[in-house]
Amino acid sequence: MAEKVEHIGKKEIAWSYIGTVFMIGAGVILLPFILNKMPQETVGIWNIFQTITALVLLLDFGFRPTFARNISYIFSGVKTLQRDGVQHTTEDAAVDYSLLKGTLLAMRRFYRWMAFIVFGLLVTAGTAYFYYILQKYSGDRQDAMIAWVLLIAINCYNLYTFYYDALLMGKGYVRQNQQINILGQAIYVGLAIGLIYAGFGLTAIVGSQLISTIIRRVLSYRVFFTQEMKSRLAASEMQEPKDILRAITPNAIKIGLTQAGGFLVNKSAVLIGSAFLTLEEVACYGITLQVMDILARCAMVFYQSYLPKLAQCRTENDLAGLRRYYLLCTGSMIAVFIAGGVAWVFLGNWALDLIHSQTHFLPTAMLCVMLFIGLLEHNHAQSAGFIMADNRIPFFIPSLASGAATVVLLWLFLSPLQMGVWGLILAPGIAQLAYQNWKWPSVVIKELWGK
Repeated sequence: MAEKVEHIGKKEIAWSYIGTVFMIGAGVILLPFILNKMPQETVGIWNIFQTITALVLLLDFGFRPTFARNISYIFSGVKTLQRDGVQHTTEDAAVDYSLLKGTLLAMRRFYRWMAFIVFGLLVTAGTAYFYYILQKYSGDRQDAMIAWVLLIAINCYNLYTFYYDALLMGKGYVRQNQQINILGQAIYVGLAIGLIYAGFGLTAIVGSQLISTIIRRVLSYRVFFTQEMKSRLAASEMQEPKDILRAITPNAIKIGLTQAGGFLVNKSAVLIGSAFLTLEEVACYGITLQVMDILARCAMVFYQSYLPKLAQCRTENDLAGLRRYYLLCTGSMIAVFIAGGVAWVFLGNWALDLIHSQTHFLPTAMLCVMLFIGLLEHNHAQSAGFIMADNRIPFFIPSLASGAATVVLLWLFLSPLQMGVWGLILAPGIAQLAYQNWKWPSVVIKELWGK
């Protein structure tokens, strides 16, 4: 039956790890070709591309996780979507397909407009920024400009179809989603390696990403919109999409502001640092940051897999289930961060030397500080996710404050104090340690255990 949130058990968690390991492995396979075949300046441009993509996704402004969470609520049996909190249901509550149908149309309309806005911003302000960066780039500028055009295309298409991710995640299709990601990554890596050897440079990477994204979106559509799902939706009346958007928009905006603060904390260092540091320094920091992101993704596998179940526990007021998931997710996250961090510190640059990389990780002291900051960051982010599962977003103002503090500290550390890469590392860490690192874990522990 096309009803209720899908069961998430050992097989789904196993597929999450397989998918994450494969995606990391695919990146590890591709990374040597990028580092070996491309000079540091080109790697620096690639890191800037990665940061711009992350910035574009901010323009979703919190709607994707909000849509995903509300899709989980719908498949848990709620009949109305609320601005704050969540309607409680029972385990045998039926899915309201009229509510689902209205929500689907609301998502399509929203992302259509967002894609148009992104296109306009990238063609104008984005191109002006990229042209400025190219003035100090001594590599193949024609290749860089073609890659920029492809980057615009991939970001617009990705955002236009962004709600497919929310549908799969909200329904609990963990295994299917990971299988699609594995196939997409395999296509991406295979094409990219072939095109890099053919001499296409940055164009090889971005063009392969575009093709991979299209394939993944087509497969995601086929998984969710089964014949049974289409029949149920066709036979149902549709709730007014405008009413649905009015219900979910306040918290979506709060999540968007939270993500904006998170971007300023975690990603602004690359953009701001590129104005004060050399592209070689940006490349070393950017590569280290990318591997940090990979480690964090591994550490958050349990949490990401159980997100639909967290929403379901909230609708059923199942505190025992939430306690169990919190301990499981937090324990696995800390264990992976420690094990991965130790391996990285001792083997990271040795592995890069093995492939004759032109770019290396940051020195050990810097790397250890980044690992500690990353652990605290993802611990409080996971705790915030447990709060958000109840459709409450109390952390958007602190997130914005942390983001603003990070930008101020970045300027202070990079310009007057001239701390170099240390400034990129310490600015976000200090901003987060002041409040968010300890606040949200303490809130969740008090809420679940009453301590």
